[in-house]
Amino acid sequence: ERITRGRLAAHGGREIKTTGDGFMASFASTARALQCALSLQQAFGERKVGAEAAIVVRCGLNAGEPIAEDNDLFGTAVTLAARVMGEAAGGEVLVSDVIRQLVAGKGFRFEERGVRHLKGFDEPVRLWAVAGARPGP
Repeated sequence: ERITRGRLAAHGGREIKTTGDGFMASFASTARALQCALSLQQAFGERKVGAEAAIVVRCGLNAGEPIAEDNDLFGTAVTLAARVMGEAAGGEVLVSDVIRQLVAGKGFRFEERGVRHLKGFDEPVRLWAVAGARPGP
């Protein structure tokens, strides 16, 4: 939790809530959200637990207009972010097409992961992995 909260603060993220062993956060900047996700991957990738392998995390990002209520966020944009995260492999930062479009020209590279049919969405969603984030074993 300390690592995640530190990275969120460093990149201008706002912790919305914890979700079991995960975090839900919001950012005013799509680029800063991506930078935070990559920073988290690096930080956890370098951390060892005893003699065990590094901790492997997965990140899923989407952008949109959430519904804010009682210090929480809801709505289609939030649900899609959760579904994108659910499709990510360990060590991977997976994003929706809208994220890729919003950061075009800002130095991020993406690898297409194809079109997926996600629960709760009538239309298929094209997903992209951020190059530089390495999927775990």
